[in-house]
Amino acid sequence: MISAVIVINNQGKPRLTKFYNYTAVEQQQQIIRSIYSVLCLQPENVSNFIEGGSFLGPDSRLVYKLFATLYFVFVFDSSENELAMFDLIQVYVETLEKCFSNVCELDIVLNYSKMHTILDEMILGGQVVETNSEKIMQAVEEISKLEKETGATKLLSKSASLLWG
Repeated sequence: MISAVIVINNQGKPRLTKFYNYTAVEQQQQIIRSIYSVLCLQPENVSNFIEGGSFLGPDSRLVYKLFATLYFVFVFDSSENELAMFDLIQVYVETLEKCFSNVCELDIVLNYSKMHTILDEMILGGQVVETNSEKIMQAVEEISKLEKETGATKLLSKSASLLWG
């Protein structure tokens, strides 16, 4: 099971966090700090897989990938395959690239809800539900379309109520 998905910039600021088990905010912050301190010490020529037992608890592992200035980190237990998680990071980033053409930290900050929508289409309750980037994009586009329609409907009904009292 996937425990968390975290995106951290190279200065240690979390840009996206999604924990799939209840974790108190203070504990989340401590986990993020611990992960960042480990990532900073990792040389470039070593494995992107880390046993997380010392700071994440027993049976925890993490896999990460650095894209430009962002670390994409998946925390999971032994029931998940490390290479599959590594590939899932790649699918997530590819999907983000399709959404934002050349994804950067600013895209993440300004499009926070879309980042979560994409992640929610891929992972539900800590379980991987979709790995096809095209299907994920279709679902995200449909959700965006519905949000626009709903927003337009609400705006029209609000305008009508203001006009007609």
